[in-house]
Amino acid sequence: MEVLLLEDVKKLGKKGDVVKVKDGYARNYLIPKGLAKRVDKGVIAQRNEVIKVMSAKEKKERAAAQELKKSLESQPVVVNVKVGEGGKLYGSVTSKHVAEAVRDTIGREVDKKRIELQEPIKKTGRYRIPVKLGYGIVAKMEVVVEGK
Repeated sequence: MEVLLLEDVKKLGKKGDVVKVKDGYARNYLIPKGLAKRVDKGVIAQRNEVIKVMSAKEKKERAAAQELKKSLESQPVVVNVKVGEGGKLYGSVTSKHVAEAVRDTIGREVDKKRIELQEPIKKTGRYRIPVKLGYGIVAKMEVVVEGK
């Protein structure tokens, strides 16, 4: 039986895909749980509409990610922390601190999970940190850690 997936189903397909599955799997699991619909002319038209909407949404999100990349790369983000002797920090600078500094500097939110710190920063200085923005877009942000 061919079904249209209404949600992403692990090991089967993504939302909007038309897949061929066994009749029992479709009747007893996918359709009752609202994960799929049986394919007919109306469902195909609905699929095309969903794909059109998703494509427009993806295009808008991709453009927003490109814009955010430009603003992240255009100016350094400054993180002020308490320091001891030799520029060594009390504690360390984590992705949470960097996300807060980005919000304060450029006025845009960046999820701390998208900031790719290999390990917490423990010294003052300049660092190039990648930020994954989705759709394969990665911004190389410059972070300046300064002591108070």
